[in-house]
Amino acid sequence: MSTPFTKVALFGRFQTPSVGASVRDIAAFLFERGIDVLLDQNTAASIGPGNWQVLSTEQIGHQAHLAIAVGGDGTMLGVARLLAPFGIPVVGINHGRLGFITDIALAGWRPALGTILDGDFYSEERSLLVSRVQRNGETVWRELSLNDVVVSRSSRSGMIELQVEVDGQYMYTQRGDGLIVATPTGSTAYALSANGPILHPLLQGLVLVPVAPQTLSNRPISLPDNVSIVVRVVGGREPRVACDMQVFTDLQIGDGIRIERAPFTTRFLHPPGYSYFATLRGKLNWQELPSSLQRPGEAD
Repeated sequence: MSTPFTKVALFGRFQTPSVGASVRDIAAFLFERGIDVLLDQNTAASIGPGNWQVLSTEQIGHQAHLAIAVGGDGTMLGVARLLAPFGIPVVGINHGRLGFITDIALAGWRPALGTILDGDFYSEERSLLVSRVQRNGETVWRELSLNDVVVSRSSRSGMIELQVEVDGQYMYTQRGDGLIVATPTGSTAYALSANGPILHPLLQGLVLVPVAPQTLSNRPISLPDNVSIVVRVVGGREPRVACDMQVFTDLQIGDGIRIERAPFTTRFLHPPGYSYFATLRGKLNWQELPSSLQRPGEAD
């Protein structure tokens, strides 16, 4: 069967040696279907030579029709950030532990991936955030995030004091360990462990979640995702900002971190039958209905 994806990029969690064998198996599967395989330079360096093309991220962005992330959620986050500006859809094959967004199990990747390659899939758009650190009127750092932006203290210092503005309006000043600004995708990540709410991925919203606030009345709050948020560092030692807990920069007192929705989204492809609620049940150990009480079509 012909496929709408004739050039597919593979990204593996190259720090884990066992991922190499899976990447090779997936590449062989793609070759059998007449698909050109593209590898990023880090993945290619970790698994050795093959019949694939080794390209830079920018080259992949201009050539690939689909990207496959083989690893955990961290791998998926990194690939989505890199390729979102190019509009390339991403499929996640879970070679990690949790797998909130890498939803295809390693044991069942062949039929799931085959169905997607045949053009039968569920597609969803996930929003991203762009963060800019502004210092003395200049932008000194810029980064994308799919999960969250976290402004926090270092592990060796006391509390950090942050002032928050939304669309130019003063919101509050808080003292604590930090503040999380999360997308719906990130609402099931660090924000969830800090008692934030779960936002469905199709919601156009953000959530602000204080981390261990000194004042217990500082509670999580949901906002529309078209606002501009500025988190200003008022006090504290060794403050820093992290995007998806993967890219960091140190901050100075007086720095403002401007956080806004990115002008593009990332597109996730899932096999037919994908259910966000089934993912939540499986990962959060929510109680299942007895099969005798399930309605037709509700079984996973």
